[in-house]
Amino acid sequence: MAGPTYIADDLQHVRLVELDGLTALFHRPSGMTHILAPPAPQILAALSEPGDAGELAVRMAEAFEVEGGEEALTARLAELEAAGLIRRT
Repeated sequence: MAGPTYIADDLQHVRLVELDGLTALFHRPSGMTHILAPPAPQILAALSEPGDAGELAVRMAEAFEVEGGEEALTARLAELEAAGLIRRT
């Protein structure tokens, strides 16, 4: 059974700025700025279309070197959801 499906906000709702290995993300709907370390920006990019942790693991493996597998991604998804940067569909 697949887990929850997530999606990130459309890029028109965020502003990203690279900062020496980190990414500053201004989230327009909340008015908050977040400082993200990898793999969070890559996860957000991979969630431009809905997906669960398994689908996301496949997408990430195609474009990035992934450590920790699906369990690590599930933990990062929970963190991004708690920060309000992704939501369940």
